[in-house]
Amino acid sequence: MKPKAFLGQLDHGRIVAAIREAEQGSRGEVRVHVSRGKVEDPQAAARAQFEKLGMTQTAERNGVLIYVAPESQNFAVIGDSGIDEHCGPGFWTAVAEAMQDDFRHGRFTEGLVKGVTRTGQALAEKFPRTASDDRNELADEVSED
Repeated sequence: MKPKAFLGQLDHGRIVAAIREAEQGSRGEVRVHVSRGKVEDPQAAARAQFEKLGMTQTAERNGVLIYVAPESQNFAVIGDSGIDEHCGPGFWTAVAEAMQDDFRHGRFTEGLVKGVTRTGQALAEKFPRTASDDRNELADEVSED
């Protein structure tokens, strides 16, 4: 699928609302990024974009990126070292699997919201919001390149 068509099908408002809700219950940060190019290795591309977006700069290293490459029909869900220590790689595989069925059936917004919600639940469990001074360290919008 062409990235422009994919982006046109997304309900950005629902995705941003899901990100904000996920972040309200935790000290973690969630981003969704859509790549316009073909990607052979979504994990490697997601790691590179993670760095480019400055996601390694969060105070507790608890950022999560949902990376989608529609032209290649693949995606990855990755977390920074702080959240990886608590959840392990199996968690990210489970989040991706939860999104796959929706993606296969063209329900892209639903898949992304599902991934963000599951991520938010893990962040709330491992990094619960404890202080009123917790700040939003990363933008909540759907980014693209």
